Amino acid sequence: MNDASLRLSGIRRTFVSGEEKLDVLRGVEFELFPGEIVALVGPSGAGKSTLLHIAGLLEKPTSGEVVVGGISAGHRSDRERTGLRLSHLGFVYQFHHLLPEFTALENVMVPQMIAGVPKARARERAMFLLDKVGLAARAGHRPAKLSGGEQQRVAIVRALANGPKVLLADEPTGNLDERTADLVFGELLHLVRDEGLSALIATHNPALAARMTRTVQMHEGRLVPL
Repeated sequence: MNDASLRLSGIRRTFVSGEEKLDVLRGVEFELFPGEIVALVGPSGAGKSTLLHIAGLLEKPTSGEVVVGGISAGHRSDRERTGLRLSHLGFVYQFHHLLPEFTALENVMVPQMIAGVPKARARERAMFLLDKVGLAARAGHRPAKLSGGEQQRVAIVRALANGPKVLLADEPTGNLDERTADLVFGELLHLVRDEGLSALIATHNPALAARMTRTVQMHEGRLVPL
């Protein structure tokens, strides 16, 4: 089998409030391989979002190791972690978090320009991705002028703008009605496969989980296969 795109080893996360300690993650072991799309399930409060934030280098674990594309993030500086996140990881949230003052096109260009991509090339890549999800004609619209499904499509292609190796998504269709969620999720799967990525996607929807390569469940602070 190919080397893992993402490897989590012994991941623990403990939150401390006064004299109380809450062990949310208790030694998570997980490997995500190229081409896999893995569903992450479990009840609310089980630690799915915390795990995704740690995997996405947005939060540091209490202990354990995160390896992205063969690169260990544990002892990296904040600047190095940011660079690794920009080049290797894409993140999609339940809410789109688009910049309201920018158009759909500009929102997809921004992460590329932060990564140093020339403006003309960033624009070309952004239009290419927006066209893939049927939004080329809406590229000049600001988020407020887009529907919920369109906003989330833009958020998805923005996460893919820098050509990441791994896509992490936290309930990416959770704010959409069932029909729109099904359509947007189908486009997400198509994009992930077309771009040759790996993906770890948290969802409460069993029907969506069933469309992925495999499913892991958060149980008592660890991941178990289903």
